[in-house]
Amino acid sequence: MLPILMYHGLHGDARAHGRYDDVYSVRPQDFASQLDWLQQQGYRTLRLDQALRDVAAIGSRALVISFDDGDVSNIELALPLLQARGMVAEFFITSGLVGQPGRLDAAQLRDLAGAGMGIGAHGRSHALLEDLDAATLDAELRDSKQALQDILGRKVDALALPGGRGGKREREAALALGYRCLLGSVPGPNHAPCTGQWLQRLAVTRALPLEAFTALVQWRGLRPRVALARHLALSVPKRMLGNRRYERLRARLL
Repeated sequence: MLPILMYHGLHGDARAHGRYDDVYSVRPQDFASQLDWLQQQGYRTLRLDQALRDVAAIGSRALVISFDDGDVSNIELALPLLQARGMVAEFFITSGLVGQPGRLDAAQLRDLAGAGMGIGAHGRSHALLEDLDAATLDAELRDSKQALQDILGRKVDALALPGGRGGKREREAALALGYRCLLGSVPGPNHAPCTGQWLQRLAVTRALPLEAFTALVQWRGLRPRVALARHLALSVPKRMLGNRRYERLRARLL
């Protein structure tokens, strides 16, 4: 089993530096408590390349911490909290947002990589890949990969789907461009991690209490069932309304 935790930004409140989100902005103290629990339970954090190189050695106390989008809190808050505990994480960057207000810049990306963190792609513009025609999809994936490789001077072969949405067409396009590790947002513990398929992730949100966090990581009890049921329930309006109309509805509701 390889749990992959999905974070976005760390913000105390809407006044914090970075791009605050009512749902996905986790309080820094909550993130620290979650890391402490993982450490107390003997979990070992891995980058994705480490996990894929040595799947057999992962065992039951390994997991991946991931962050999406490239919020500046990733380096200002998440990095020191991780380093203080000897942990690593994987950061998925929307390349077209690099250097924009509240986002990581190129030098900060190199600092993250230099600190032993993993860097992956999260699209060029954060467009939902399912909504793009074939040529635009190719450019979105190709340009993001190349821009990050130019910044880092090293290969980037992990991709987290913007919005967690995509299927067979998007998977085949990503693999054709040299991506090896593909991450979606379907809740699950990854009982059999592999390359070339969408890996499951566990979304960590602002309202998630520590007890629920621990249940998700261990994939035990009621909380995993609730997460799966919520994902399935939301898939219905997404299919009926389409991504754009669904996102407008979601923004109004939030």
